[in-house]
Formats: sequence, C-alpha cells, structure tokens
Amino acid sequence: MKNNIQHSVCRWTYGFMPLEQLCTTVKDIGIAAIDLVGPKDWPTLKKHGIYSSMCNGAEISLTEGWNDPQYHDRLIKQYNEHIDLVAAAGYKNLICFSGNRKGMDDETGMNNCATGLKKIMAHAEQKGVTLIMELLNSKVDHADYMCGHTAWGVSLCKKIGSENFKLLYDIYHMQIDEGDVIRTIQQSHQYIGHYHTGGVPGRHEIDESQELYYPAIIKAIVQTGFKGYLAQEFIPAADDKIASLRKAISICDV
Repeated sequence: MKNNIQHSVCRWTYGFMPLEQLCTTVKDIGIAAIDLVGPKDWPTLKKHGIYSSMCNGAEISLTEGWNDPQYHDRLIKQYNEHIDLVAAAGYKNLICFSGNRKGMDDETGMNNCATGLKKIMAHAEQKGVTLIMELLNSKVDHADYMCGHTAWGVSLCKKIGSENFKLLYDIYHMQIDEGDVIRTIQQSHQYIGHYHTGGVPGRHEIDESQELYYPAIIKAIVQTGFKGYLAQEFIPAADDKIASLRKAISICDV
C-alpha cells in the first residue's frame, strides 16, 4: 500500500460472508477498516484489529430522516446515545441521512435538518465524533431522497457551521445525479469527510467495465489533502468476489 489514502470496504456489499471471514479477508488484502458496522459487531472488529471507519445504527431509515421534524425527538435521542457509543469505542464517524422529500421543498428540508442536527452538534463536538450525511442518487436507487446533490449538502454544512458535520460523497451516486465528479470534489472537498465507490452503471466492479476512471478520481481526492477513508461499496458481480475487492483496492491505491 502507498498509504496516500485509507482504504475500507462496506460491510453490506460483502454480507454474503460472515463478518469474521471478512475481517480476515481485508487483513489479508492489506487494509484494516470496514464501513457501516454498528455497535453489536464492533467486538468482532476489535478482535481482529479492524477499524470501524463509518459507524451506523442511530438512523431510522434512509427515507425517514432529519428533514422531517416528526422524527427529531427520536433521532436526537438515538444519535446522542450512539455518539457516546462511538466515542467510547474509539471511533470517529457516524452516518446520517436527510430522508425523502415527500412533497417538501429543498429549502424547508434543509432548514429542518439544520434545526434538528444543531441540537446534537455540541455533544458530537465534545465527544470528537463527526456526523456524516450521505449523498444518494434519486434518479436510479433512492427516488425522492433529498440530499441528492453536492450543492445542497454543502449549503447544509454551511448552515450547521461545525467541523463535526460533513458529507459522505458517494462517487457512484453523484455520477448518476450530477456528474462532474473531479471538479465537484476539488471545489467542495472541505465539506467532505468520507468517500464511497461503485461502478456506473450497475454499481458493480470499478474496473474497465464501467464509465468512471477511478485512478484519476482518487488522485484528485488525494491532492485535496484528504486523510479520511475511501470505502469500496460496489456489489461484486464476478465469480471471484474477493479478487474483485483486491483489484478495487489496487485501482484506488494511487
């Protein structure tokens, strides 16, 4: 590994194998982190010396999120509890979601998100935990999801005004909803705390079978000074799914 970027893999995309096996697999490849793992599985990661690069479990769902005030009381309670758990475990990142529009305009949704999230930011800052909202495409996979464009997410970051609130820039999702990936990363990198990969179209391997040229994208990320994690979130379609992961790490190890 060249150590210019920290590598990870999303748990759910390799959910066909037991977590213990995934831990040993990633160590064999030469990386030491797994994304989207919640508290009940942290002991398994710690047993193998694997880091939880993106914690989850505080959210209600992808569609029921911070843009809807009816969920705020529940989300505030769950996120405050998980912030404590994440900090106690020695981790840093906790994922969150905007939720779906359900007829709501973007400005109202952003204001609702900011109102709710500001109520937990002081606690997150005190505990050294960063809340990271994921950008998801609404064209193919997550119809009606509100945080579907980088500009909206950046505006939310500015409204919240905390270094402990950032975006998860999912390269797959943002290629579908807006494209212009490298320029967007260069212009908005200070608001991005995490990255995910995936081949477009199809969300499979990130090799020459799809349209994105990942070496150039990852080089652009590295050039911004990014020191966080890049997690593979493609759904392996090849027969040798471990070889697919190994190749993806190699492609991104610029």
